[in-house]
Amino acid sequence: MLQGMPEKVRRRLPRRERERLIIEEAMRFFSEVGFEGQTRALAQRLGVTQPLLYRYFPDKDALIERVFSEVVGGSWDPNWETVLTDRSRPLAKRLTEFYVTYSRANFRYERVRLLMFASLKNHAAASSYLALIRERLFVPLVRELRAEAKLPEAPPIHEDEIACVAGLHGAIGYVVTRCGIDGKPAADELVARQVATFLNGAASTLSSLAATAQ
Repeated sequence: MLQGMPEKVRRRLPRRERERLIIEEAMRFFSEVGFEGQTRALAQRLGVTQPLLYRYFPDKDALIERVFSEVVGGSWDPNWETVLTDRSRPLAKRLTEFYVTYSRANFRYERVRLLMFASLKNHAAASSYLALIRERLFVPLVRELRAEAKLPEAPPIHEDEIACVAGLHGAIGYVVTRCGIDGKPAADELVARQVATFLNGAASTLSSLAATAQ
């Protein structure tokens, strides 16, 4: 029996379930102490021995890679792409719905800090996450904004357009993270306000960028 662990963990569990519990605690642990945290301290926190931890992950690097895999791989719901591109609904409603659900899934304490530590460590996971967000969110959003502003959708997307929509992403990330630091739930109205503020200026900005490109 594993001493010091919650009752559901101290029971004999299937390997996959116990591995999941280790990953979840490792995400919390590394988000608090950074990737310099020792696996011995993580094992103590889990209430297991360090050798048992290494039965699931051969070394610390393997454990960190798995944590990164969870952060990047679990950060995107394919259904969000349908929400973003459903032109039968107003863009403001689509964006608000998307960011309300996206924020709850991704702008959480553990994920934000893990990505921050990954960036400082120059880890590939940070680049993978940014590439995913660019292709699945920023590029489709530029196309939706072009359609909203009645601009041609065919020209290649310019990095200035990507930077424009990235501003909305960063603003919402700040608002939601700030609420988390203050111990308050992020109200949907705050997200809707950021979306409305962005859309008020986005059309003219993209029109200006298109004119400059021509």
